[in-house]
Amino acid sequence: MQYGSGTAGIETEPSAAAEIAGERIDVLRAFAEDLGVRGEELGLIGPLEPPRLWTRHLLNSAVLSPLIESGARVADIGTGGGMPGLVLSIVRPDAGFLLIEPMERRCNWLNEQIERLGLSNAEVRRGRAEEFHGAFEVDQITARAVTALRKLVPLTAPLLRDGGEMLFLKGAAIDDEIDAAGKALRKHRVRDIAVEELGAGLLTETTRVFRARVAR
Repeated sequence: MQYGSGTAGIETEPSAAAEIAGERIDVLRAFAEDLGVRGEELGLIGPLEPPRLWTRHLLNSAVLSPLIESGARVADIGTGGGMPGLVLSIVRPDAGFLLIEPMERRCNWLNEQIERLGLSNAEVRRGRAEEFHGAFEVDQITARAVTALRKLVPLTAPLLRDGGEMLFLKGAAIDDEIDAAGKALRKHRVRDIAVEELGAGLLTETTRVFRARVAR
């Protein structure tokens, strides 16, 4: 079952959206509508994405929300058009999010959305992850479609506190990525490595998440 036809060309909202977003669904809908209408023009999503906006992008990001710790300070690397960081800030108002993005026009978009949607728990930092090494430490760090794990670990591990957690959305080749990242994982003392699939029974395609913690 699906709700609402939405704007022409944009995927109809799946019924699972309300279950995943809960009482925050209206805010997520407002974000989805604007992203669907303006995202391609602003270079945030490709021309093939509006018809699969909910399933491929928004809900793929939102199913990560149960893994976010209440009260956590979370950094999202390479937020881009808002996935997963802005989506998570919508559905998890009890956590704080630093949205790290190097491109000015994307930062402008993110700041616009934060103001428009009334999000008091999200802040944009313009720059690359490595530029913030030593500037702060967070409890958890997220990333989606940024780079291979062997490169992502050195970028993100220095941003985590002792015992902090990595939550990276990954594709079907994640096991190969873990094997290729062995040296980086050892160097940065990454422990408790696991791969979980989220969204079973809710999404047509589950979301794979690389989970691990760092030890100082």
